[in-house]
Amino acid sequence: MAATLLDGKLLAEKIRAEIAAEVSEFTRRTRVKPCLAAVLIGEDPASQVYVRSKQKACEQNGLTSHLHRLEGETTTDELLALIGRLNSDPSVHGILVQLPLPKGIDTTRVLDAVLPLKDVDAFHPENVGRLVQGRPLFLPCTPHAIQQILIRHQIPTAGAEVVVVGRSEIVGKPIAMMLMQKGPGGDATVTVCHSRSHDLPSITRRADILIVAIGRANFVTANMVKPGAVVIDVGINRTEKGLVGDVDFEPVRQVAGRITPVPGGVGPLTITMLLQNTLLAARLQTA
Repeated sequence: MAATLLDGKLLAEKIRAEIAAEVSEFTRRTRVKPCLAAVLIGEDPASQVYVRSKQKACEQNGLTSHLHRLEGETTTDELLALIGRLNSDPSVHGILVQLPLPKGIDTTRVLDAVLPLKDVDAFHPENVGRLVQGRPLFLPCTPHAIQQILIRHQIPTAGAEVVVVGRSEIVGKPIAMMLMQKGPGGDATVTVCHSRSHDLPSITRRADILIVAIGRANFVTANMVKPGAVVIDVGINRTEKGLVGDVDFEPVRQVAGRITPVPGGVGPLTITMLLQNTLLAARLQTA
């Protein structure tokens, strides 16, 4: 029997309705409208699509969104000056710098410059440190999306063996940290695999929950998946046949118990978690 689909689009709609109601109540009570400032540098087509999606999601759910577009030749210092102005602007609650940045811009300096209280992507080292200690201000958006899929579909994580394929700062490391914390959506036994892991299939086949985020199309095959496992595919890869994930979907679906599709899985929820973080940032700054 084919695996049950974990429909991220449907879940995102449900959570966004909850957020929209909370935003409406917050704005009514405080007369403050949560505002996200997005910074886009250069003409990368994928980045432009992502930013438009985020702006549209803000507008549809009662938040304000401002887009700051800069030329690809923008220097690090020019970008830092803009971030400084946004940090000082009390009407801006969340700042999102769309990655990847063009070559020549110091990404670390830029991300470190965003005020932690406005860092709705949770990339600032202070926010990363708080996550490690189990007392985060904001949860990083894609890992939070993964965790919400598990929680909202009542997939047990306590005591489960979770394997994360990929050790990126954006997905692999933070989701591993979140799943091993105490509490809902946590208490898991987590293994993180990467390009130097030996005999990867023998590790992934142990997983009750397999999370794949490496950016390689159809990398995880059916023989790498434990029968009945939950498979969360974070990858989005453009191929001649269209968008595909890091998981070879159709064969793996015949082995897994539950699986996220690509597109329509983690992606819609990632933007939803950004909205939630922006609302939280507005609440913290208003308080």
